[in-house]
Amino acid sequence: MNKEWMDKDPAAQREAQNYENPVPSREYLLDFLLQWGKPITHPRVCQELNIHDEDSVEGVSRRLKAMCRDGQLMSNRKNEFCLLRKMDLIPGRVIGHRDGFGFVQPDKGGDDLFLSPRQMRQVFDGDRVVVQEVGKDQRGRREGKIIEVLEHNTHKLVGRFKGENGFGNLQPENQRIAQQVMVIADPDSGLKYENDQLVILEITQQPGKRNMPQGKVVEVLGDHMAPGMEITVAIHNYGIPEEWPEAVKQEIGDLKPEVEESAKTNRIDLRDLPLVTIDGEDARDFDDAVYAERKRSGGWRLWVAIADVSWYVRPGTELDMEAHKRGNSVYFPEFVVPMLPELLSNGLCSLNPNVDRLAMVCEMTISDAGNMSGYQFYEAVIQSKARLTYTKVGKILTEADTEEGHQLRQEYAEQVPHLETLHSLYDTLRRTREIRGAMDFDTTESRIVFSDQRKIEKIVPVVRNDAHKLIEECMLCANVATARFLSAAEIPTLYRVHDGPKPARLENLRAYLAELGLNLSGGEDPEPTDYQQLAEWIKDRPDRHIIQTMMLRSMAQAVYTPENNGHFGLAYSAYTHFTSPIRRYPDLLVHRAIRALIHSGAQKRSIKRPDNFVLNPDFAYRYNTEQVIQLGEHCSMTERRADDATRDVVSWLKCEFMQNHVGSEFDGVVSAVTGFGLFVELESVFIEGLIHITGLPSDYYQFDAAKQRLVGERTRKVFKLGDRLRVLVAGVNLDDRKIDFELVEVLDTRKSKAAPVSKRQLLAEGKIGPSDEKRSSRSNSGRSTTRNSSKKPKSSAKGGAKSGAKGATKSKPSGANLSAAEREVTSVAKGAKGKSNKARKRVAKKPKSRSSAGNGPAKR
Repeated sequence: MNKEWMDKDPAAQREAQNYENPVPSREYLLDFLLQWGKPITHPRVCQELNIHDEDSVEGVSRRLKAMCRDGQLMSNRKNEFCLLRKMDLIPGRVIGHRDGFGFVQPDKGGDDLFLSPRQMRQVFDGDRVVVQEVGKDQRGRREGKIIEVLEHNTHKLVGRFKGENGFGNLQPENQRIAQQVMVIADPDSGLKYENDQLVILEITQQPGKRNMPQGKVVEVLGDHMAPGMEITVAIHNYGIPEEWPEAVKQEIGDLKPEVEESAKTNRIDLRDLPLVTIDGEDARDFDDAVYAERKRSGGWRLWVAIADVSWYVRPGTELDMEAHKRGNSVYFPEFVVPMLPELLSNGLCSLNPNVDRLAMVCEMTISDAGNMSGYQFYEAVIQSKARLTYTKVGKILTEADTEEGHQLRQEYAEQVPHLETLHSLYDTLRRTREIRGAMDFDTTESRIVFSDQRKIEKIVPVVRNDAHKLIEECMLCANVATARFLSAAEIPTLYRVHDGPKPARLENLRAYLAELGLNLSGGEDPEPTDYQQLAEWIKDRPDRHIIQTMMLRSMAQAVYTPENNGHFGLAYSAYTHFTSPIRRYPDLLVHRAIRALIHSGAQKRSIKRPDNFVLNPDFAYRYNTEQVIQLGEHCSMTERRADDATRDVVSWLKCEFMQNHVGSEFDGVVSAVTGFGLFVELESVFIEGLIHITGLPSDYYQFDAAKQRLVGERTRKVFKLGDRLRVLVAGVNLDDRKIDFELVEVLDTRKSKAAPVSKRQLLAEGKIGPSDEKRSSRSNSGRSTTRNSSKKPKSSAKGGAKSGAKGATKSKPSGANLSAAEREVTSVAKGAKGKSNKARKRVAKKPKSRSSAGNGPAKR
């Protein structure tokens, strides 16, 4: 028995006294691992310490495990040991996955850490934890181990009850919670619920290492197929505040339905200015009004009046705290969860026609070239002269020679000259936008039309006319002016920041484009003009929507932050949100910053005040940079929450709609390619489903992630993004939001060409002999060649097909609080995270995770 370590172990004598067969002490092992500097296995420890006899090897194993149990060491999934104090503790938020595993999103940013299904048993999606990185998994992702649960954030769950007599399990509706929850009957509640009914469960025991989560039913929602149930479930699943606290109701109880005369003082009077609102037919709140006039010296003056929400919602009030909690309004199909109570959102803060309203005004000067040469901000009292719709204004401006257009021009004769001025301004701003290089993709949104029973009757495309685009350009101008104003004032506030593409995504995009004979210029740091130039090149291609989708997926997600880093997609060096304080909390914060500057007494050309203006110290700005950072993170979170919730509802509705079309055939386009199949978007209804890889023509298919295609090993048949296929609806799983298709035929519009065959494949098939292969190798010696390997390329996705994530450009539920231009450059970037590029060498049977219903529209 070799005891060389005993000469170096300071505690060797103690170990010899306590144990018949002593092993290295804890102190010695800790020092050894400190010197080793990286994780090490038990056999390697014994090898390095020259310990070989069976009893000593087993003794070292027991000691290492005991040190792990006592928190001195940690072991990873590879059974390697490392010092606990050498591993950084990483706090973050848990992101669950329907397949049982999950991730931790670090608070300080950086790559997520993978959590195994075993680790995920201790937590729910959304919990805050401290983890340690314990190595890499088989796909090279950082892997974490939960050290401590800092905060459980799931206290109620919505799900399907499975059981009888009040006892059983809850099957959560939240797709990111894989574990079932034990339901304990509560005889005192008086609630009656049956198997398969939807219920709300209050968690009485959180998950743990040895604890199965438990709860009791506190509310019975009813049949999962009841009309509107999908919205009720989403509201509870995503923790969207819907009920108004009693304190808020009491606080707004004294507000009158009309603006008080005292509130109209100390403001610029614009009641004679012919401002108008232009919104959708079904809009109920009107938070922006516009007017423009030509200047004698050339150019335009543009007024954008925004409802003065910050006058009514003061910092620190119950109303403010609730608005902050909500973060934004949530726009479900034909249902809205507002950020503010209706007394404000549809009343005092809605710029209804022919009534006095308080407004924050941005008055701008635009040159004939479309450049903003000046701006002023001020508090005002206004009176909208008309409530117009996009449809009416579009017909007035572009269909004057039709009977309906002629009638509308007569009905709104007073507004027609002003609308034409706005239209001429829009034409100039559009040309400036093109010169600037802002992205302007030809995307199509869709709208769900419901029956009286609130079931989908049809899904129709939404056509954006010049009225939509006119208002959008006016709002963009006001947002830019606001960003410049606040940046010059050096006041901490929230900017809307959209970073350029990351290198890895850019590399994937260029690989895909190269397959199509296309190129994105700009090198490693492309500009928006490079993207827009490519969009121009492809505008007449039948596959342009798919190419645009890939371009959008290469970009980052827009966020709220006090760092003014510009907006890549819109090609602005400074951009913020000013125009929707009724439905976005960041806009409300921006309004407070503007009001603080107005009441600071600072003499600036960009601030306008009425005669005898009285400064109000109550409007002093209350936020420092740290607070603004936290507000930005919170508002970015609530925006994502709203996007996820609306996407989930639309997926539910579309699955429900497709249940009536099982067995029907549709034409569609391949909208995404993964290692387990093809996602196809149906052209007529804008719904997405999956053709599983085993349903493709008889062959084994390899996934080429870089070129976004599946290639048959034997036939070299290729299926790729943009291919047009005829499919049959094979099945619908409403619980998992999955739609399965079967391939009927490949349409001829965009044929899939065969991929080149490797020499190894030809050799295996006997089409060339060994000597041919050798000659070819000699002739190619010294050259850089690419071999068509049978190995699966590794994916950079974070694992699994995520429920509800999509990324096609035709349907966008996300971003209902954004302009169409911003939705183009943000919602698909979010969807890029959704579909996994998880590759498999060969698939013999279908996996559990298949597909998800596609995205749908949301009311603007």
